[in-house]
Amino acid sequence: MSSFKMLLNNCKAFLFDVDGTLVDSNDLHAEAWAKALNHFGKAHSSKDIRSWIGMGGDKILKNLVGIDDKGPEGLAISDYRGKLFKDIYAARIVAFPDAKALIEELKARNYLTAIATSAAADELRTILGHSGLEGLVSTQTSSDDADDSKPDPDIIQAALKKAKIQASEAIMIGDTPYDVEASLRAGVKIIAVRTGGWSDASLKGASLILNDVAEIYRLVNEHSGIES
Repeated sequence: MSSFKMLLNNCKAFLFDVDGTLVDSNDLHAEAWAKALNHFGKAHSSKDIRSWIGMGGDKILKNLVGIDDKGPEGLAISDYRGKLFKDIYAARIVAFPDAKALIEELKARNYLTAIATSAAADELRTILGHSGLEGLVSTQTSSDDADDSKPDPDIIQAALKKAKIQASEAIMIGDTPYDVEASLRAGVKIIAVRTGGWSDASLKGASLILNDVAEIYRLVNEHSGIES
């Protein structure tokens, strides 16, 4: 029995990260953060920021520049970055090949599908709209649904609660070490994809590491007799 087929045992739901997993946006987020921080005199290049993408904005501000996201300066930077991303960068977002097909195929096989992302709810709507993935996944959790963003497990736990499933019944699909850590802390198995730009060593702890969601789509179709 293949590793993928074994993972599907008892699986009722797939939880998806978005940035770097379903859509090609990690570099765009890094660029937006760099511009926002530089605008407020906190000089950082997108290269400096790239490895923090996947965490929530609260943790990026705290870890990178030591600013509380709830304070006046943190709120100003976050608001500026959000507007910048929506006005300039969002139009450049594209879904990875077979991202839409994978979600549709899983739904056709009666799996629950849910989003578990560190993005804010309004930004999530923008990303899904520009990438052509809007309306595909009925259960969505964002940073608005959690006290702490990834790598804390809150967002994944919120997705499980919304989907009304147990951790043992779900598989997370993500692209960063923060997805891996959050999933493991929530007791959820994770398939990591390489489209986020991380090394396999950085994704240690994932049950499987695959190239992209297109490879997951292919594996789902290879195991055509498996349904939840």
